[in-house]
Amino acid sequence: QVHLVESGGDLVQAGGSLTLSCAASRNIFTFAVVAWYRQAPGQERESVATMVASGMTTYADSVKGRFAISRDGAKNTVYLRMNSLKPEDTAVYYCNARDLRNTNYVHYWGQGTQVTVSS
Repeated sequence: QVHLVESGGDLVQAGGSLTLSCAASRNIFTFAVVAWYRQAPGQERESVATMVASGMTTYADSVKGRFAISRDGAKNTVYLRMNSLKPEDTAVYYCNARDLRNTNYVHYWGQGTQVTVSS
């Protein structure tokens, strides 16, 4: 059983920065994919940033140039650095990790951490 625990959510003013952390119960480099998603009230969960095992990253257009996903193998932790935050970044942020089983992904999720950006 894989456990993911997010932390770092907070209330921050627009233009500010925040770093989210996701501690995994397993070697972070053994996952096929690690990612961050977010869900705002009344909206569907959306992908924010993704890193595959090779280290290649992809970002949602809305956060490109502002957010950065990274990982630390020594701490089994994935980070999301968020700069130039906007009120529309307000959401619950979820850590996601995936194993590849045959041709399907097995998803693991954290419990979420609230990020609120005030204008």
